[in-house]
Amino acid sequence: MKKIFLTAMTLACTTLATNVQAQTDKTLLPAQQELQLKYGADRLGKRYDPAMQKFRENRLGAFVHWGLYAIPGGEWKGKVYPGAAEWLKAWAKVPADEWLTLMDQWNPKEFNATEWAKMFKKMGVKYVKITTKHHEGFCLWPSKTTKYTVANTPYKKDLIGPLVKALDKEGIDVHFYFSVMDWSHPDYRYDIKSEDDQKAFLRFLDFSEQQLRELCTLYPSVKDFWFDGTWDASMKKNGWWTCKMERMLKELIPGVTVNSRLRADDYGKRHFDSNGHMMGDYESAYERRLPDPIKDLHVTRQDWEACMTVPENQWGYHKDWSISYVKNNVEVLERIVHAVAMGGNQVVNFGPQADGDFRSEEKQLAKYIGTWMKENGECIYGCDYAGLDKQSWGYYTKNAKGEIYMIVFNQPFSKMLTVRVPKGMKVMKANLMNGKEVKVVETTRNEYNVCVPEKTFDGPWVIKLQVNENEKKVDLYREALT
Repeated sequence: MKKIFLTAMTLACTTLATNVQAQTDKTLLPAQQELQLKYGADRLGKRYDPAMQKFRENRLGAFVHWGLYAIPGGEWKGKVYPGAAEWLKAWAKVPADEWLTLMDQWNPKEFNATEWAKMFKKMGVKYVKITTKHHEGFCLWPSKTTKYTVANTPYKKDLIGPLVKALDKEGIDVHFYFSVMDWSHPDYRYDIKSEDDQKAFLRFLDFSEQQLRELCTLYPSVKDFWFDGTWDASMKKNGWWTCKMERMLKELIPGVTVNSRLRADDYGKRHFDSNGHMMGDYESAYERRLPDPIKDLHVTRQDWEACMTVPENQWGYHKDWSISYVKNNVEVLERIVHAVAMGGNQVVNFGPQADGDFRSEEKQLAKYIGTWMKENGECIYGCDYAGLDKQSWGYYTKNAKGEIYMIVFNQPFSKMLTVRVPKGMKVMKANLMNGKEVKVVETTRNEYNVCVPEKTFDGPWVIKLQVNENEKKVDLYREALT
């Protein structure tokens, strides 16, 4: 049976190495150099179906890391560990059985799914990623596959279900984080060094598949699966399973999106297969970092998503934020704009307390972002890479109508914002978001100065440019840039 199954998977997941799209993508190797892969990318180029288009247009999301690690909050037996709080079990070398006794204390009485959804709605996020299960193995839904679930805690109730319902009601898409690596399961292996290891790991993979099927069945409105904990050698040696899971999820939830870090190909390559083709629907390698806005323009050719923490490398709740650098509101906002300016999405992380409430700093950040997005969100939602040279004053984005936004973070002493455009494009008009016109001066061929208005800004501000462009010439310019 196993041999028949693997043969079927080989046929299902074989890379389309000779796909006609390859002839139009300069990043691909010539067809004769392509490796024949069983478990590589099963699509070349972007997805353009309605579900993927909505993912792309959403642009701003929130991440929620919540689990047993919120109870100790980075401290174990009187010692505070500066590393990521959700990794405390590893930092403090806590045995799995001892760690999972934290379930006896899990009782988030302040959790209110409706209030969470309202906070994120006011923040202006279009989707929320929630950790259904992190590396510790504790499930926030009442899974039938394991005893390590909310059902076996003092709280007893499902947490994922009410949150999905509340977010759906607010019109916010729900994304599921799922860690394949599971410290609670005896059959998990970091590497496969024997036949017994492989047998155990196959049992574990079957367990993981059942959990994913369960999530799809219980919460069919989910829009995305964001995988983590897939970097170990054991996963790299079982690329067939990652391919199978992507296919399975897309059959169970039509239109669902899947991040790149789930996948491994025949040779253990992750995110991008051995031919350089992205696996999954969007690249998710940008964790706490962003592509360079000048050197890394290749990312504008694909869908990608970055995720960021507010205190450096703290995802789950840590009781002491003074141990790491904490980004201020404008720094968080700049990272959101930076991502969109390069054609990507940005997800801002929150780590709820063990009681189910958010710390005051996170609530204040959500309020700040929401206030700015309410006034300026049109330069974020549905926007993309504008194809213009990066300037020191800030970033450009471009909407589907061809209007270009200048998001100003660094106001020059000259009070002149330089705008360089490709041949064939002209800046016709500039306005603030309130409609007030801003003076534009053409200084030389393909270069303009946009005048800073006589007013005081208390944060980043936006100018909308009306441009007239020769699309064919501009496309050639963008191709040269990338």
